[in-house]
Amino acid sequence: MSNFIKNHLGALKKVHKEVSPIEASQLKSSNTNIVFLDIREQNEIVTGMIPGALHISRGFLEFEIEEVIQDKSSPIIVYCASGMRSLLVVDTLKVLGYTNACSILGGIKGWIGAGLDIEKPIILSTEQRLRYSRHLAIPEVSESGQLKLLNSKVLIVGAGGLGCPCSLYLAAAGIGTIGIIDSDKVELSNLQRQVLYNSNQVGTLKTVCACDRILGLNPEIKINGYSLRLNHENIEEIFQGYDLIIDGSDNFATRYLINDACVKLKKIFIHGSVFRFEGQVAVFAPHLGGACYRCLFPEPPPPESAPSCVDAGVLGVLPGIIGLLQATEAIKIITGLGSPLLGDLFCYNALTNITQTLHIRNNPECNYCAQGKPFPGYVDYETLYSCKI
Repeated sequence: MSNFIKNHLGALKKVHKEVSPIEASQLKSSNTNIVFLDIREQNEIVTGMIPGALHISRGFLEFEIEEVIQDKSSPIIVYCASGMRSLLVVDTLKVLGYTNACSILGGIKGWIGAGLDIEKPIILSTEQRLRYSRHLAIPEVSESGQLKLLNSKVLIVGAGGLGCPCSLYLAAAGIGTIGIIDSDKVELSNLQRQVLYNSNQVGTLKTVCACDRILGLNPEIKINGYSLRLNHENIEEIFQGYDLIIDGSDNFATRYLINDACVKLKKIFIHGSVFRFEGQVAVFAPHLGGACYRCLFPEPPPPESAPSCVDAGVLGVLPGIIGLLQATEAIKIITGLGSPLLGDLFCYNALTNITQTLHIRNNPECNYCAQGKPFPGYVDYETLYSCKI
């Protein structure tokens, strides 16, 4: 270290506050508003971080700090490896207008030497950093958001028009575990909208084709294929292993079954539906304050008034639009970004490009999600509706 740097650090020690690791730990315990800021490089933090610390590499500090710590009066305790770079950063923070920052004497080495706890962070590999680089470039997503995606588990019910685009984009985004339920085989009529499949796969189980295609896109994630018909006997066992459920089905029997199980198990239910030129998306989660599907439609309509896509038809691109909106809602919920459609119904008309968002009121008398009411059990609508997922 040159004499100039030594003198400069000595001058900074006279101007800026430093705290010992023990003092920093005590402050951490007594004030939950304190931000611990780790300014080491990415390859340094693998050795361990102070639990709950925010990480911004020194080289990106001036570009990112105001995005993540907007209140410049926030108490900030900065640390590096040995306490020298952190002192320089405290000086930089003062120039940027932050008024309550200090440095830890001895840095993380001093913290460990004092016998204080550290946590080994889960970090992205070099290949993952390249694959998800466009996510990492977004400050609101960054590495923490990508890790949330990689640690999440999403189940898609139906590998048809909605499930195909939804599963592709969730896999590309890095959802760590994706489950796909569908009992059908690929048919030639599917290829107008179900973009996971090709002509050579006609007659093959959809889940087999879907899993192969998705793993080809992103071999790092885990895919679970369920070539079965969802029913009241298997639904809870399957749903238990996932964070949220996406409805890509094409029949009321399955939609009500999904809703009722999600209400009982307190799972987030992302609904999507299409009809000719119109599509809808909604997020149902009564345990989070929203309505359930039965608050909107207490009972299914008569079969003759609810034709399937087979009978009514659907514009081929429409399931792609709605399926991508479902994937977007899933990513927002997992990362905590934006405002999900919780208790709202988003309606889209492909002919006019007009959209409308309607609020869904909780039904205080709902037999399934109203507070204090016991779960009434599953209803078998399968005999009324013979549509396939």
